Amino acid sequence: MDLAYVCEWERRPKSTHCPSVPLVCSWSCRNLVAFTADLKNEDDGGGEPDVSHMIHIMDTEHPWDVYSISSGHAEVISCLEWDQSGSRLLSADGDGHIKCWSMSEHLVNSWESLLSSCVEGDPVVALSWLHNGVKLALHVEMSGSTNFGEKFSRVKFSPSLTLFGGKPMEGWLAVTVSGLVTVSLLKPGGALLTASESLCRLRGRVALADIAFTGGGNIVVAATDGSSASPVQFYKVTRRRRALRARSRPLARVPFQVVVSVVSEKCRIDTELLPSLFLRCTTDPLRRDKYPAVTHLKFLTRENSEQVLLCASNQSGSIVECWSLRKEGLPVNNIFQHRSPVVGEKQPTILKWRILTTTNDLERVSAVALPKLPISISNTDLKVASDTKFCPGLGLALAFHDGTIQILHRLSLHTMGVFYGSAGAGGPGQRPGDESAVKRQRTGAPALHFKALQFSWTSLALAGVDNHGKLHMLRVSPSMGQVLEMNTTLRHLLFLLEYCMVTGYDWWDVLLHVQPGMVHNLVDKLHEEYMRQNQALQQVLATRIVAVKASLCKLSTATAARACDFHAKLLLIAISSTLKSLLRPHVLNTPDKSPGDRLSEICAKNMDSGETATARAGGFRHVPVRVPVPVPVARADIDKVMINLKTEEFVLDGDPLQSLQQLIQWLGDFVLYLLANLPNQGSVVRPGFGFMRDGASLGMLREMLVMIRIWGLLKPGCLPTFTATSDSQDSLQLLFRLLTKLWLCCREDAPPQDPDESLIDECCLLPSQLLVPAMDWLPVNDGVIVKLQGKQPIRLQFGKTAAPDAGRMAGCQRTDNLRCVHMGVCPTEESKACTRCGCVTMLRSPNKSNAMKQWEQRWIKNCLCGGLWRRIPPALA
Repeated sequence: MDLAYVCEWERRPKSTHCPSVPLVCSWSCRNLVAFTADLKNEDDGGGEPDVSHMIHIMDTEHPWDVYSISSGHAEVISCLEWDQSGSRLLSADGDGHIKCWSMSEHLVNSWESLLSSCVEGDPVVALSWLHNGVKLALHVEMSGSTNFGEKFSRVKFSPSLTLFGGKPMEGWLAVTVSGLVTVSLLKPGGALLTASESLCRLRGRVALADIAFTGGGNIVVAATDGSSASPVQFYKVTRRRRALRARSRPLARVPFQVVVSVVSEKCRIDTELLPSLFLRCTTDPLRRDKYPAVTHLKFLTRENSEQVLLCASNQSGSIVECWSLRKEGLPVNNIFQHRSPVVGEKQPTILKWRILTTTNDLERVSAVALPKLPISISNTDLKVASDTKFCPGLGLALAFHDGTIQILHRLSLHTMGVFYGSAGAGGPGQRPGDESAVKRQRTGAPALHFKALQFSWTSLALAGVDNHGKLHMLRVSPSMGQVLEMNTTLRHLLFLLEYCMVTGYDWWDVLLHVQPGMVHNLVDKLHEEYMRQNQALQQVLATRIVAVKASLCKLSTATAARACDFHAKLLLIAISSTLKSLLRPHVLNTPDKSPGDRLSEICAKNMDSGETATARAGGFRHVPVRVPVPVPVARADIDKVMINLKTEEFVLDGDPLQSLQQLIQWLGDFVLYLLANLPNQGSVVRPGFGFMRDGASLGMLREMLVMIRIWGLLKPGCLPTFTATSDSQDSLQLLFRLLTKLWLCCREDAPPQDPDESLIDECCLLPSQLLVPAMDWLPVNDGVIVKLQGKQPIRLQFGKTAAPDAGRMAGCQRTDNLRCVHMGVCPTEESKACTRCGCVTMLRSPNKSNAMKQWEQRWIKNCLCGGLWRRIPPALA
């Protein structure tokens, strides 16, 4: 475990950012981190400083570009919680107010609150979104399998609440300090339906609480009054089946049960008390009064209500206990067994909390972080994880007041890794066992310690906010410091990259552990695993795998050219699907294939049966001979390909074609660039090399040229413009003929071949026939990931933008990568950039046509690569 970067606040004379008490932090599956800090503005008159409770949201790739929200909470913020999509955030404060934040204009650095609920004057101590019923399990023992379905499986899990038809109902649940549970449901129309109920009849103070979900759709609440001498109570929030607007099923076994049902537009909550427990340290005569307060209460996972972690502390130390809920048989006297045949057939059982393990006396714990990776923690799975040395998801993090962080096994609670905060400012921490290092670090008694910790969704990164308000980003090794073979390390990283592809989660935290020397092997292995999946799954993951490959290739200068190719392929796939979607069948009720599928089938045929060949023997060269077997004849004539198409399916109005001309122009320029650079493609470091061996992409380009040719007959203004040396030059025909020859060398249904000399010679002549455009298709990468290849941590400052590559940016034309238009050397339009790939596009649409607006609407939420958008100033566009 070592430090990647530290980001701190700028020091200002009259305003300072100071950590709030309590300080809370939350990490979304899209790698957005939200944390709290108070902004103190000093009064010039010497009065009390004005304190604003702020929420700060940052993208881990651009930590300096933090968006600070003036939350409007009157009291200190006590809870932050992301939803399962990572796009909405809940905040709750000490006055009972709960706000729901969402992105404004789908930008990660622009947020607004449109929904809120309130339990007036009752501080919120626990907060959670209702579960949507989606749960995926990782099978570590199947990490070597070639089938994604065996590595990752969908777990049967019921939503917390469902609408008519089984659709999950959105909303949130909160627990207050007075023992009140409140549920807010988001109705389809956008209104909120809110209800509150006591956890039990005798309401008492709740100092700490946590929320978990069961597979049957119920909600479990654990609560304590903060005293280690008091029991930890468990409640089940359940819902009863109703044949009305919303319904859910009650569960037979769980701790305090809360039942939520919607009847006639009214929300009803029912609760049920479950078995409670007393901490083990209170029953130990030596520790009975040593740890008087319960400082942390957490379920080990949100989807498992049967395992809980408890931490009791005093002023100088803590102890941690792990408990499990088990079903045990209830002994019955033999007399009753014989008299009651029902009881005699099956022994009755009860639920009991049993302690799994406990730690020795520790330093005082200041923060706890639990892993989010859905790995089963049965004994069999733990043994498999131990054999494979796969550690992500097995450890929980504890931060101590002496500045250290320990990763403990979440069941056995033995130490897996240690990070020393005092060493973190200047370099990586030491591994456990280095006693001299422990003595050196602890003698200084550092004042810095972490107040909040959060794991990433793959458990490969750990974010911590210290008592000075600085944010620390830590790498968590997949092997927890164990020395592994390179193949084992690659297999672990590949397994997590595949998990991100299947779930749609962001993979930035996995890239933290990829060294430049690993990139080539990871890309090749990822492609091999992808090609082994069924056709339907390949189609679903087609763009995600290209985006993952592009992210990997950016990490090494040796593969930067391949990153160019993958970004171009993303744009090519998007344009191809958009143009094909414009085609309509001539007869709507025809059972035949769609026009796009028929176009692909016709363009893929590269031979004609029964073609006429000429006998070239002796003097009979003019005699035609009918050959009975197919003779390979490349369809290099674009007009002959058009003959086999139903041209009426390509008839469109002129306005859509003209408005899409910039995308059509990019296709033409791209084909010309590829062919003109074919003679120079002797090295993989040149952009475009990947397309020379990609038959599927070349076939896609051929299909697009055929469509453009047909549309050019209807609307000549939509054709791509080429600067030719001859007025009689048919540029589109020439490019299609050369592209077909290149495609024949690498098509998928034949062994690959090297381009012949005649094709290379013709491509060498292209620059003398057509003006070859200069294409800069790799977006500027101004993120932090490429700067973290070394082991030395980097220091950043919130609000101070890291300088981009000035040499590349100076005097260059800025390009709108989405609309394929130039914005000038000094653009004045507001722009947005992708947090993942750096793709830049204008924030406001300059187009008025419906066809181009539909193209832009496809990417209003996400970039071509699936990344989120962030607003950037015009100077960085």
